[in-house]
Amino acid sequence: MGKTYDELTPKLQDFIGAQALFFVATAPLAPDGHVNLSPKGLDTFRVLSPSRVAYLDLTGSGNETSAHLAENGRITFMFCSFSGPPKILRLYGKGRTVLERDSSWAELLPMFPAHAGARQIILADLRRIQTSCGFGVPVMESVRQRDTLPKWAQRKGANGLREYQRRTNIWSIDGCRAPLGETLDVPVPE
Repeated sequence: MGKTYDELTPKLQDFIGAQALFFVATAPLAPDGHVNLSPKGLDTFRVLSPSRVAYLDLTGSGNETSAHLAENGRITFMFCSFSGPPKILRLYGKGRTVLERDSSWAELLPMFPAHAGARQIILADLRRIQTSCGFGVPVMESVRQRDTLPKWAQRKGANGLREYQRRTNIWSIDGCRAPLGETLDVPVPE
C-alpha cells in the first residue's frame, strides 16, 4: 500500500540517493498537448530540504521540461527500486528553471558534479510526496552510467552547444517557449 508524506523523511532521502535513475514528467496546459516523461541519471538529482529538490539538466535533444515549467510550473519526479525491496516514490511539485544568469545559479551549481553540457537547473518545491508498492517493477541490475552524453557535449564545446541549443532547445513540441530562448535571443517562430 502507498503512503503520503508531508515532507521527505531521512529514509525517503536515503531511498532517492540509492537510485541510479529517476524520471521527470511535465505537460502543457493544452488538453491536446503532449505529456513529457524523461529518464535522468548521471548523479544529477539533489534533495535541498525536506520540501525542495533540484536536478542539473544537461543539454539534450529537446527542452520540454523547462518549456512546460515556464507555462504552468507542474512537475512530477518518480523513483523506482529496481533492486532490494520494491518501492515507487513520486514527488509532485511546482518547478522553475534556473539559468546561469539567475542569482541562485552560483549557489546551486556546486552541489552537482561538473558535467559538460549543463544548460539549466530545475528547482521544485514539493506539494505532495507519495510512495506506492512497486510490486510490478522488475528486478534489474544497474551496470554503469552511460558516458555518451558527456562525451558528446565535450566534443561540441561551448559554442557548439549554444548553437545546438538555439536550434533544438527553445520550443517544445507543443509551442511552449523555454526560458533558455531568452538567453540565446531566439525570435518567436511565425
